[in-house]
Amino acid sequence: MTEFFQGIRKNFGFGCMRLPVCDGAVDVAQTAQMTDEFLSGGFNYFDTAHGYMHGQSESTLKQCLTDRYPRESYVLTDKLTDSFFHSEADIRPLFEEQLRLCGVEYFDFYLMHAQSRRNYDFFRSCRAYETAFALKAEGKVKHVGISFHDTADMLDKILTDYPDIDVVQLQLNYLDWDDAAVQSRANCEVCVKHGKPVIVMEPLRGGHLADLPQNALALTDALGVSPAELALRFAASQPNVFMVLSGMSDLAQMRANVSAMKEFRPLTQRELTVAENIASLIRGENVIPCTACRYCVDGCPKRISIPDLFACLNNKRRYKDWNSDFYYNNVHTKNRGKASDCIGCGKCENICPQGLHIRELLREVACEFERKQK
Repeated sequence: MTEFFQGIRKNFGFGCMRLPVCDGAVDVAQTAQMTDEFLSGGFNYFDTAHGYMHGQSESTLKQCLTDRYPRESYVLTDKLTDSFFHSEADIRPLFEEQLRLCGVEYFDFYLMHAQSRRNYDFFRSCRAYETAFALKAEGKVKHVGISFHDTADMLDKILTDYPDIDVVQLQLNYLDWDDAAVQSRANCEVCVKHGKPVIVMEPLRGGHLADLPQNALALTDALGVSPAELALRFAASQPNVFMVLSGMSDLAQMRANVSAMKEFRPLTQRELTVAENIASLIRGENVIPCTACRYCVDGCPKRISIPDLFACLNNKRRYKDWNSDFYYNNVHTKNRGKASDCIGCGKCENICPQGLHIRELLREVACEFERKQK
């Protein structure tokens, strides 16, 4: 795996899916400051995709990173997403547009985005993998990989079909490690079997592992580590992992995570036991395991802000206070659809990386927050 470390300074990366927002647009000034702090902390790996931040992520990186720093000072990953092409002929023009938006002449890593049994056959029919390998041969991509959301048998099939894949990006955290749907451990074992280096996404489970309930927070306090540090180091301690991404949405998160990963130490057995205990506590809370990736929102015909409504229900179950009702009625459904507006089309479930039964969960949300209104 040594070749993958060439040019990469440390094992922590800046995921650009949850950048700071101001007045409905990416806060470029704060993102530039975060970029500066990240690089000055000794890190240099950046991850984006064409649809992140409603299409603003790539151009924001151009403003905050590639226009301001020499190309050799950073490592940049982009992705090929199925919602932006319909045939093989569409892929190269899309790729060139991504290069233009990012302001670079090549990508260090180019990933087939969110691979699963849902879209794998489509990628194959469009010869997406073959096109990516051709781009690598032309020097426009250094490494071809996949980001993956599915079960271990599907990952094994993809890596068997395409043994020249260089790297795999996996959802991996201590809450999902033995989860039957996400299968972090099993997928990691498949990567070890095929000798593929691993990039970790969602190490904090959409921020849930940085914002622990009080009974779990007491366990990290006893260790003398922050919840975020425990989760990041758990991910970085796993076999074949060479990079852990975090989608940071403000400068405070950036500073905390940079501090946690600046001098990386694998988890001790005591820390690993605490992580396992916290996972058990969280599973007992009956919360919806949504990571707020927001893939489900753009295609919703009723404009339901699904992750925000799930967060309202989670907070209601966790804290049992009135704030969740206020946010549900006065913020997240004020100018958008309510949970009861769902028409059951299933578009959200088809694209959800977590495989959530969103339609059923929206009925739970409606039952909790709208029953008093009827």
